[in-house]
Amino acid sequence: MAGLKDKFERTIDYIRISITDRCNLRCIYCISPEGFSHIGHKAILTYEEISRVVGIASGLGVRKVRITGGEPLIRKDITLLAALIKKIPGIEDLSITTNGILLERYAEELAKAGVDRVNVSLDSLRPERYGKITNGGDIGHVLRGIEAAEKTGLIPIKINVVPIRGINDDEIRDFAEITLNSPYHIRFIEFMPYGSGLWSPRKYIPCDEIKSTVETIGPLLPVRIRKNGPSRYFRLKNSQGVIGFISAVTHHFCEDCNRLRMTADGKLRPCLFSETKIDLKPAIRDNSSDDEIKRLLELAVAVKPRGHNINDGGDLKLFQSMSQIGG
Repeated sequence: MAGLKDKFERTIDYIRISITDRCNLRCIYCISPEGFSHIGHKAILTYEEISRVVGIASGLGVRKVRITGGEPLIRKDITLLAALIKKIPGIEDLSITTNGILLERYAEELAKAGVDRVNVSLDSLRPERYGKITNGGDIGHVLRGIEAAEKTGLIPIKINVVPIRGINDDEIRDFAEITLNSPYHIRFIEFMPYGSGLWSPRKYIPCDEIKSTVETIGPLLPVRIRKNGPSRYFRLKNSQGVIGFISAVTHHFCEDCNRLRMTADGKLRPCLFSETKIDLKPAIRDNSSDDEIKRLLELAVAVKPRGHNINDGGDLKLFQSMSQIGG
């Protein structure tokens, strides 16, 4: 089977699935000061509904699945979902993005259920600052969670950092230096224009500037990690780990984009920076055939844009909270 390809001949083999819009942290760059209305319990897809979608997507060539949130580890019995997905023929890679607060508790169970690796969001290495950024989070839980994940084989561990001017930009070197003696992937992600009260162009740091800061440690050597994906990877000389830069705003990776996103209530989003949504839930809950859900998946791929224009003229459009979209 040739698999899913869009009109620009990009291969779509990856789906990110949010299983909740709720989180046990309230990070200042993610949550709007006014908050937002959570999706009702009955509106969120069940694990059986999610696994059905993944099974159909697998038949179309999807090989990679990432479970996201909100914070996915707060949803009850997440290991049951992981086991359901990993049993689907064709699924080769199952991963989870988490804030790490509950990772120490669940790392071993996740590995046994079939999860291959984890991404951990961590925006400061300083306990007090971490607490302020997350509105009360304890970095000790996260660091112990990372250690537990490494011990149970959920590797490579990728640590996602969002540098924000005046908030944590003085820690860019500290994060990069972790790779000198640890096999982690440290990934710097541009501060994206989501609907928090914190976002402003003054606080946004382009990846070229982040990269220049890292290069004050030493020259960066390009590393080829995989064919498709948003991150461009490098290595400091003689380092154990690697450093990635995700420039979704300044140097978008749309031409290499290989993914779809599905929100917790079953809406397919062909592009992170688009308001286009294709609702799978009516078809799922009206007992529509697999062919109908297949048609909707193919439609989502067909309307996938070639690129975004959120930075045209320097005006960045604000989008809804990332916890609602699926991080």
